[in-house]
Amino acid sequence: IVDASTQTVGRLAANIAPLLKGKHKPTYRPNGDCGDYVVIVNAEKVNFTGKKWNDKLYRWHTGFPGGLKQRRAKEMLERQPEKILKKAILGMIHRNNLRHKYIEPRLKIYSGPNHPHTGQLPEGTKPLESHPRARKGEFNLGLKEGYAASDSYQAGTK
Repeated sequence: IVDASTQTVGRLAANIAPLLKGKHKPTYRPNGDCGDYVVIVNAEKVNFTGKKWNDKLYRWHTGFPGGLKQRRAKEMLERQPEKILKKAILGMIHRNNLRHKYIEPRLKIYSGPNHPHTGQLPEGTKPLESHPRARKGEFNLGLKEGYAASDSYQAGTK
């Protein structure tokens, strides 16, 4: 389960795509189906960096002559917030039969905090941690007072 609130779309997609493919498992095979189900909640609370809410365009074609359609990211968030994450995640996975038959159905995205998959989650399941950002002060790799212990030869460094 992944809580998408206050996370950047691309960073979140980069964490989820390998989970869908199964790259975190020792039994990973590029030609095999070995990924996990991923449930994403709070999809309407994702972020973009910079001015992408107004500048980023989602384009598609209806199949009819003159049927090229487009929407800004802000409009997509209002109408279909799940599609923003789905397009970002599936854009990081190769287009082949594995993706279409096995990987895409395992991605479950919900715009609110509620989802119908609580029965499949084992007890004590923790949400996936957010991706660290260099400019964010929440992530420090455990280095609070500097990187050297007080009794080491690098004791004076900070």
